[in-house]
Amino acid sequence: MNLNEFVINDIKPLVSTDKIGDLQMLFNQLTYSHIPIKTPDGLYVGCMSETDVYCFEKQEVIADQMHAIEGFFVRDNTNWLDVLEAFAQNSTNIMPILDRNNMYIGYYELNDVIGLFNETPFFAEAGGILIIEKGLVDYSFSEISQIVESNNGKLLGAFISKTENDMIQITLKVGNTGLNDIMQTFRRYSYNVISGHEEDSYLESLKDRSAYLNKYLNI
Repeated sequence: MNLNEFVINDIKPLVSTDKIGDLQMLFNQLTYSHIPIKTPDGLYVGCMSETDVYCFEKQEVIADQMHAIEGFFVRDNTNWLDVLEAFAQNSTNIMPILDRNNMYIGYYELNDVIGLFNETPFFAEAGGILIIEKGLVDYSFSEISQIVESNNGKLLGAFISKTENDMIQITLKVGNTGLNDIMQTFRRYSYNVISGHEEDSYLESLKDRSAYLNKYLNI
């Protein structure tokens, strides 16, 4: 996906020789979590957060508080998934963009990048969501794909959504078919199906048998 059309230049970085009060005034007008800072020569040095900037006096110079500068950025050729990861890792809603010479080009807004993610088949295409679990050393994405496709399913996307105690959970988006046969096959391959679904006859059968057993024992 091409991110060039999402580059924004509405906000110019403040210069390190500007006052903290200039930053505070800018934050009062905006909804961004950070504001980019550059040197008088135009080199990007980092961002200062709204949380930090109100800890300083208005008359102070930004350069005197360089310890509060956060140096995150992406390049103009960074792919959109890495851009999204950079947003998440730095808890920001604005991401400065630099060229190969570390010159500031502009920035991305978080909502624009999330909008791109929402346009991927994982979200845009019709299908069902499955969450499966297996041992960390036992699972295989090739095996997962084979299980889905052997049941005439189409794998629209998959990602590791949780790892804990040597177990891994994988979230799948599956299209083109009902999920019941796919879930039964995952169980035969020793995957634990975490998510429920109205078509899961295996779980419905277990519930029916449990209800019957409880009724029998209570006679």
